[in-house]
Amino acid sequence: MGGVVRTQVPRAAGSLLSRPLAPVISLVDRRPFETGEFEVDGIRLHYEVHGSGPRVLVLTHGILLDSRMNRRLASDLAERGFRVVLLDLPGHGLSDRPRHASAHRMDSYARHVIALLDELEIDQAAIGGVSLGANVALQAAVLAPERVRALVVEMPVLEWAVPGAALVFLPLLLGVHYAAPVVRQVARLARHLPATGIGALDSFASTLRLEPEEAAAVLHGMLVGPITPTYEQRHAIAAPTLVIGHKIDFIHPFTDADHLTRQLPNARLVEAHSILELRTRPARLTGEISDFLTEAFGSWRPRRSTLSPNDGLARHG
Repeated sequence: MGGVVRTQVPRAAGSLLSRPLAPVISLVDRRPFETGEFEVDGIRLHYEVHGSGPRVLVLTHGILLDSRMNRRLASDLAERGFRVVLLDLPGHGLSDRPRHASAHRMDSYARHVIALLDELEIDQAAIGGVSLGANVALQAAVLAPERVRALVVEMPVLEWAVPGAALVFLPLLLGVHYAAPVVRQVARLARHLPATGIGALDSFASTLRLEPEEAAAVLHGMLVGPITPTYEQRHAIAAPTLVIGHKIDFIHPFTDADHLTRQLPNARLVEAHSILELRTRPARLTGEISDFLTEAFGSWRPRRSTLSPNDGLARHG
């Protein structure tokens, strides 16, 4: 059981804020949020909580990135009355970074998401994520369907993505292994980069800070474990699902998003204009997600709630 503290997104450099670039300035988020940590199987996991209330969405990030890539979305949804929990998966962000592949299987990550619900005493929540996080959300729905109220799946990685993913991640795995001294030097230099306050950029910078053994363990784990639920398991996922895909992406082909929508009994598909839309021009997709979650939760109230809408995480004190 870990403590929770209120923190603040780092303020971007004054030179950046002084530039007349509205799309960039809009990405700089300085809203306060809470952080906490807990332990699963000896691994310490870090999370952030944006907003309060019984309508909870848990979001996870892409591979080798961290929760900061979803921070803007979390704060925007918090303003609309949702409580959004961002989890750093093992090997990512501020969570522990085990250097063995078995800690980074997709199904293991799903168990950590359910353990987070137990930690926060949340009976049921919407689960979502991008790329790696999308697949983790699907695995969580298979692992504990009674805990999953809805799914928000952005850029899922299914069968049509396997060739592209192999062409990208296998050379990357070999690179961090055989060019470890170079990767280590890059990581050392990257640790001196200042935070910008722009979640997507800071999340990408966190990738550069990984030691080669840490990155290799994550990439290896993706190869040894199940990447996606089976065809039969997908057809059995009853939770309402919002699938977000786009057509110009080598690793996340739109075909996978389309097929997944057809396979899930209660899913609908939204096409993003680009891979960056939700991070650079988020208004349209944020509205789609908010409307979907409002409909999914409806008049629902948690069956086992220890928190009032204004309590936040007060129980951690």
